[in-house]
Amino acid sequence: MVFDSIRHQLMESQLLGESANSFGSPDEMMLVSAGPTSHLSQFSILCGPSTTRIIVRQPSRGTLPPANPHSPLSGEIRLEESSPFTFQRQNWDGTCWAAGASSSYKSLAEGLRDFCPSNGSKFVESSSIARPFHGPFWAGALAYDLLQMTQPIRLQFPPEEDALMCVLWEVERCIIHHNESEEFVVLSIDDEWREMVNTCLKNAPQERMPITLIPAELPTSNCSDIEHEDAVKTVQSAIIDGQLYQLNYGRTWEGEVRTEPWEIFRHSVDSNPAPYSGFLHMKDEEFALVSASPESLLCTENGVITTAPIKGTAPRGASDAEESLLREDMISDRKERAEHRMLVDLMRNDVGRIAQANQVWVERFDVEAYAEVQHLVSRIKGQLNSDVDLFDAIENVFPGGSITGCPRTVVCAAIDELEQKPRSFWTGSMGWFDPSTGDSSWNILIRTAELRKRGGNWHARVTAGGGITIESNPKSEVAEAKWKANAILRSCGWLEQSHQPYPIKSLSIHPLPLENEQTTHSVSASIHTVDFVKNAVLLIDNLDSFTYNIAHSICGLGHDVNIISGRGQMYSSAEELLEELQPSHVVLGPGPGWPKDSPLTMEFATLSNGGKTPPLLGICLGHQAIGVASGLDLVPSPIGPVHGVPVKCLHNDSGLFQGLGDAFMTRYNSLTHLTADVNGNSNLRMDATDDTGSLVLGFHSKDAPVFGVQFHPESVGSPFGTHILAKFLQY
Repeated sequence: MVFDSIRHQLMESQLLGESANSFGSPDEMMLVSAGPTSHLSQFSILCGPSTTRIIVRQPSRGTLPPANPHSPLSGEIRLEESSPFTFQRQNWDGTCWAAGASSSYKSLAEGLRDFCPSNGSKFVESSSIARPFHGPFWAGALAYDLLQMTQPIRLQFPPEEDALMCVLWEVERCIIHHNESEEFVVLSIDDEWREMVNTCLKNAPQERMPITLIPAELPTSNCSDIEHEDAVKTVQSAIIDGQLYQLNYGRTWEGEVRTEPWEIFRHSVDSNPAPYSGFLHMKDEEFALVSASPESLLCTENGVITTAPIKGTAPRGASDAEESLLREDMISDRKERAEHRMLVDLMRNDVGRIAQANQVWVERFDVEAYAEVQHLVSRIKGQLNSDVDLFDAIENVFPGGSITGCPRTVVCAAIDELEQKPRSFWTGSMGWFDPSTGDSSWNILIRTAELRKRGGNWHARVTAGGGITIESNPKSEVAEAKWKANAILRSCGWLEQSHQPYPIKSLSIHPLPLENEQTTHSVSASIHTVDFVKNAVLLIDNLDSFTYNIAHSICGLGHDVNIISGRGQMYSSAEELLEELQPSHVVLGPGPGWPKDSPLTMEFATLSNGGKTPPLLGICLGHQAIGVASGLDLVPSPIGPVHGVPVKCLHNDSGLFQGLGDAFMTRYNSLTHLTADVNGNSNLRMDATDDTGSLVLGFHSKDAPVFGVQFHPESVGSPFGTHILAKFLQY
């Protein structure tokens, strides 16, 4: 590992580790891009001793009590404002961390912005080689359970009081390793540490130090394989009922380890090289994180945000030929592609919350292969709005969609109900940010061991899981979780000797063609969520994870968009909104649950049935609301749910389908109207069905410009969706 002998030499020289008191604390933090140099793996960072850190802990039960028992999996969603979390500054006094200023915030972005500013210093120049930083930056980790600050829900099974939720160090000294040139750059605010480290670099031994990995007794899992399969079936029941589209379930292994955290990390980097690996050790808390993560949560650079969701998994092969077959099977597998498409649509939406109108795009689509598994990975980019910063970016994409599912808020609540324990740092994030430039890079903490010392011995927890969809096979989901966990379980010394020893396979990247080339031309239209404008398109958000994709598509067609929530407390009725905003068009957005769960959507649907609205389009849940308001029955699909799958629309060339030839659109629905009911309805005329002819995919009112579609025109898997939206906006 690149920093192995260097770290040892620095600790021997008292420039890092237990005796680093003259420069800062003994805490350790490093971010390692392992594997071949690529767009994923460019440089690694060994942080030097720090004198300032920020801590966030779980509030007391008096400040933030657990939510009352309820069942999000059954449609019980309780939206609440976030509660305040205390940000605590700590300063190293030469012997320990001393408490400094503290303040409470309801917003993660505000807390990070206020407590992690740029200190205005610059690194002493030591090289002309390009480096990611020109001055001090911050690095650390965020626990998954900080979703209590980013999602409008309260957990039924929150972390214990005072549980560590966030630690960030101000990094004023570090060593950068450039993967391509193999060169080291020492950055520091003072000459003394820089010169002493440069001397150590010259004297560091070149030979690799042996890894001391001590086998330990096998860990215990929080559930059996049968219980894991039952959890999959529980999620699928919720999908059938229309409550969610996909949920990521985690299974945990815990036990004592006999190997020190640093040795576990060394073994992990050697046996399972990953581009977003990281090591963190808080000496005073006796807490460590070892991560061999392949996944980026976000990167911000020069005003552009990038996120790279991973979803879709297959094992590596014993030979190149077998591996190629497994890869092709994954690429062509309907379930794997649907699972990935859902996450691409979700992350496009998250980026879209903070991006300029019509400035979100999918840059690349790959298969990335790691030690045990290979994955489908997309890279999504967005041009940030001028009034947002990297802290807004972190808040809007945390926690990552690939490890929650969608719709985001609903599944975060459902995960809490299903797993019945906090995730802690698993599926949280580790990384860095530079407040002076707005640049940052954060991973998702998967393939991660969380280590705590108890009674003089280290104990580790490893969690792995997968995205559950309606097409998931319960036994396959169990096997997938084990594939994903194997590499880090091996590094903990927990796998039996009969398992194949490392190294298994090296990282490789296989580019794939993009599914849908979407236009991202500059537009003058804009999206409004607070200060609304008149004569814009009014879009009702029904707690869906794709709403902003619809808004960006409409902006791309030249129309301003006002987004108003259709869930939670209503401040205005449909009639009041029509009078106040005078919208040119109304779009009733998609969302989980049944139309009755969105009273505002049902109000608009009822008004449209009487011809009392401007041109109106219902998408999925909005489509169903129009049907219910017109007297149609809404039933679970008799041929099963479809989520994230492009399907053929059989249409009659009328309504929004006029001029459209063969059309494939991505569906996300479990509930449906039946064609037999529409054919006998006096208010609606059917425009499109699925290929069985039994499910309604499109209709319009006989008396007014009111339309409904049972698919997502904004999806990356709907190449003809722009035609539908453009046709509607012509009315």
